Amino acid sequence: MKILIVVDNPKDWPLDLDGVEVVGARAYLTEPAWTELRRVRVFNLCRSYAYQSVGYYVSLLAEARGHRPSPSLSTIQDTRSRHVVRMASEDLEDLIERSLGSLQSDEFVLSIYFGRNLAKRHATLAARLYELAEAPLLRARFVRREHWELVSLKPISADAIPPEHHAFVVQVAGEYFAGRRPPTRRKSKARYDLAILVDPQEPDPPSNARALARFERAAEKLGFEVEQITREDFSRISEFDALFIRATTSVNHYTYRFAQRAQAEGLVVMDDPGSILRCTNKVFLAELLQRLRIRQPKTVIVHRRNLEEVLSELRLPCVLKAPDSAFSRGVHKVETREALITLVRDLLERSELIVAQEYLPTRYDWRVGIVDGAPLYVCRYWMADAHWQIVRHDASGSKDEGNADTLAVADAPAEVVRMALKAANAIGRGLYGVDIKESEGRYYVIEVNDNPSIDAGVEDSVLKDELYLQIMRTFLSRVERLKRGDD
Repeated sequence: MKILIVVDNPKDWPLDLDGVEVVGARAYLTEPAWTELRRVRVFNLCRSYAYQSVGYYVSLLAEARGHRPSPSLSTIQDTRSRHVVRMASEDLEDLIERSLGSLQSDEFVLSIYFGRNLAKRHATLAARLYELAEAPLLRARFVRREHWELVSLKPISADAIPPEHHAFVVQVAGEYFAGRRPPTRRKSKARYDLAILVDPQEPDPPSNARALARFERAAEKLGFEVEQITREDFSRISEFDALFIRATTSVNHYTYRFAQRAQAEGLVVMDDPGSILRCTNKVFLAELLQRLRIRQPKTVIVHRRNLEEVLSELRLPCVLKAPDSAFSRGVHKVETREALITLVRDLLERSELIVAQEYLPTRYDWRVGIVDGAPLYVCRYWMADAHWQIVRHDASGSKDEGNADTLAVADAPAEVVRMALKAANAIGRGLYGVDIKESEGRYYVIEVNDNPSIDAGVEDSVLKDELYLQIMRTFLSRVERLKRGDD
């Protein structure tokens, strides 16, 4: 397997490692040669992993390309979460005290290089922290209050390694690449309690009140105790065995923190943090569909140096998408060169990469609902009246939506269902809605949505209560597998 180390500037790389190739981050993101590689392990050592920064996109696109990034995007998000760090501190409280108890200072920084630390007395602590945040270079900071506490655990770049540590890092990196690496462990627990996370203030929730009631009835029929919870119940997650998110998800949002916490606590969670990360970023989806050769509208990943490529590759009008756009927001149709240049510059102020796609006018979009790799329903969402999208928002904040009709899976075009399954299965085994356009007899995947809309009277109009039961059976089977220790 080819090993890439991706850094901001290869000229600044301080270590001499055999058998690896050091690549600049912007080259990795933008040069086509890296897109085509297979069997690659990417060690992302950029200086910043902030949301939508260069380092963030290196891990995101490495995952989309099947390149096995370290740190993964999930790890990057976990280490930014105070809740995850606090949980780690509580879980490792005894080990932290044993490792640091004899220190005289009130603050301590532990450097973790490929799961190892220079001091043997901290070896076990370093390995356990590496299990929680599998990143090649980590820095953990502890403070002593009544007892020692972990207060931060963050990936670092190579230029943060002290020169006196270089020889040790070269040694342990070589051992790691040779297959001698710290073991990881998984924990699980199981009870039959289901939490459904909702946002009572959300104007357009993924499920209306009648659908939520049907989810509850289906879960109770299968033996779950069910409780609707809100963002105020974050500290109670460990009371449940499973979490079903029915509030609109986003990475920089409390829904993602709930998913992280639930997964860390050993709950069955839908949708899981990985699905949220993948589905809520249009850049990831565009790269993933391209790698899997799933037809999508002609697409250009836009960065600061390829604006002319957009103009040459795509005819006007075309569509520009912010990476985290949702519900028709952050998606723009541009008609002129001047509007394109202005909007691209504006969007690139907020994200290192954005997506441009050819415009495919259609009267409706297909959506295939999928859970655990099986199709549930197929809907046609019709465009809003005199508009090019399903939802039309105006400046006052009001909106207009097109109609929707639902088909039995067997009555939908087989190619639509097949393409949707291939796209969804590349994301995971959660609950997804795959949007597909039909233009001139050909189908194009537009996006894969985690946490898709399921409203009583729309998506359930064919299967009725069976739709809710199928989703709850997925929860039940996963909980039972955890209870038996199968996962």
